[in-house]
Amino acid sequence: MDLATDYLGLRLRSPLVASASPLSGTLDGIRSLADAGAGAVVLPSLFEEQVVAAVERHDQLAEAGTESFPESLSFFPAREQNPGRRYLSLLERARAAVSIPVIGSLNGATPGGWTGYARAMQDAGAAAIELNVFHLVDDPPLTAREVEQRHVEILERVKDAVQVPVAVKISPYFSSITEMAERLDQAGADGLVLFNRFLHADIDPETLQLVPGIGLSSPADARLPRTWIAQLRGRVHASLAASTGVEDAADVARYLLAGADVVMTTSALLRNGADYLEVMTDGLVDWMARKHFDDLRAVRGRLAVAVDGTSGGRERARYVDALGAANSDLHGPW
Repeated sequence: MDLATDYLGLRLRSPLVASASPLSGTLDGIRSLADAGAGAVVLPSLFEEQVVAAVERHDQLAEAGTESFPESLSFFPAREQNPGRRYLSLLERARAAVSIPVIGSLNGATPGGWTGYARAMQDAGAAAIELNVFHLVDDPPLTAREVEQRHVEILERVKDAVQVPVAVKISPYFSSITEMAERLDQAGADGLVLFNRFLHADIDPETLQLVPGIGLSSPADARLPRTWIAQLRGRVHASLAASTGVEDAADVARYLLAGADVVMTTSALLRNGADYLEVMTDGLVDWMARKHFDDLRAVRGRLAVAVDGTSGGRERARYVDALGAANSDLHGPW
């Protein structure tokens, strides 16, 4: 069974990609994910603020502004505890240790940070870079269009700074996902990762403290990104990566049928360990054999929304039918 796929212009042996997690944050973890059959591995995000904080603590870059922050590996402070140096060291060692692509993930805070860190990741051996754009809008006069333009400008800056492929991990909170995806596609995105899961802090009324509000995903969380992948298939040139709610081989198959080029998983691997990739791969192969699919080309996008200008009406009809069926199940015939 041929599971090979193309993602970001890279040829992968499998559509299953181990996305950012503690498992991909160590060399041993990366090796175990590669041995279990991952098509590629995405490292946890490097946050510009973490590096800046370390620099400030050691007072080594007091005169350097954040806009001129690191331009190369040698620009990072030499001390071992610096997270930027550790990150690039992990990239270098992972590239030498495994044969699958290792993708760096970047969450910048300044224009210079995005481009400087991206170049440093490229120089350290990243096969591609995933831009994890998180922008909490706390400036009331800032318009929605300005927020969207920020994403486009970040992508354009990074694309101008590096030669490796660049993917953008976006949120589901844009008013028009399709238009935003098309803008990023036109700006040169090699791939789109759907979707980012943001930290939503909660409040503990007993301790009067903020508490973390992020947890592992569940298969129910996959319905939103799967819907948009099915809509975007054939509308953008960028590769489409599914992220969120991948628990077993059936979830992988659903995403492929919707049109995903790769399917990323984190929560299932954290629950079950890196070896669970073998279970998911075997399950996908069994499913393809039962359905008489010889390769992923016969699967991918089979149930994507047709690009013919009439999808809106069909989706509206499906929505009405689904609500009617749900009401009928709950309350019986009207």
